[in-house]
Amino acid sequence: METVRSNDGTSIAFEKLGSGPPLVLVDGALCYRDSGPARPLAKALADHFTVFIYDRRGRGDSGNQTPFAVEREVEDLAAVIKATGGNPFVYGISSGAVLALATANANIEIQKLALYEAPFIVDDSRTPIPPDFLDRLYDDLRADRRAEMIKSFMKLVGVPGVFIFLMRFMPAWSKLIAVAHTLPHDITLVKDYEKGEPLPANVWPRVTMPTLVMDGGKSPKWMRNAMRDLANKLPNAKYQTLPGQTHMIKPKALLGPLVEFFKGAPAPAQKLSAVTTQPEH
Repeated sequence: METVRSNDGTSIAFEKLGSGPPLVLVDGALCYRDSGPARPLAKALADHFTVFIYDRRGRGDSGNQTPFAVEREVEDLAAVIKATGGNPFVYGISSGAVLALATANANIEIQKLALYEAPFIVDDSRTPIPPDFLDRLYDDLRADRRAEMIKSFMKLVGVPGVFIFLMRFMPAWSKLIAVAHTLPHDITLVKDYEKGEPLPANVWPRVTMPTLVMDGGKSPKWMRNAMRDLANKLPNAKYQTLPGQTHMIKPKALLGPLVEFFKGAPAPAQKLSAVTTQPEH
């Protein structure tokens, strides 16, 4: 493990795996290096890239400071990008995709950007986020009701109630509780794009680098509608659907598309056979 200092002095923990051009992975809600998809994906990509995985602030071995602001997370990711030597590839999933967009829009050098299922709600195919949801999260945080925060978030993203109940008895529950205080970070990142309205034109005007916008073939309609809208709003974006995948994307399903997009060369044929590409927008 290594660390870098963000602009406000917060220590951000990261590590790197593999060899090749630098690639930074940006996690979504409740995830960090030792809990979530980043490490398995990094291992899958390590034959092709020097993969950087890091703990977003407040998670794992990274520090945290209050009050939170999106700009602080952008500065954290910028510090990790600087540690790569600059101008890396960046892949973000879920709220991490939104953070990657915000960072690219802040004129941080990113060579190419890949995004998987940023949780936008751009039409009436799903109920918008309740306007007081973030306030209620902070109320629970101040009262140290971490379990309530996790349950509220899971209900918001559509996890069935019976599964939420069972999660409390699984080993992963303690890891979720440990990072529950970071949920307001993710909601702050995404709430303005979950109102049931199309993304504004030119919403990220500086995101002009080649961008791959992906969703899963088994993901719900609202998510796929959002990713098509996002691809249409970015000037240099390609939209791609990964057949059979959901928001819980498998590393082997991402390997081919990411290698081909970032390096401009196909991954092994058996990996690419599971992927279909839609026309560029």
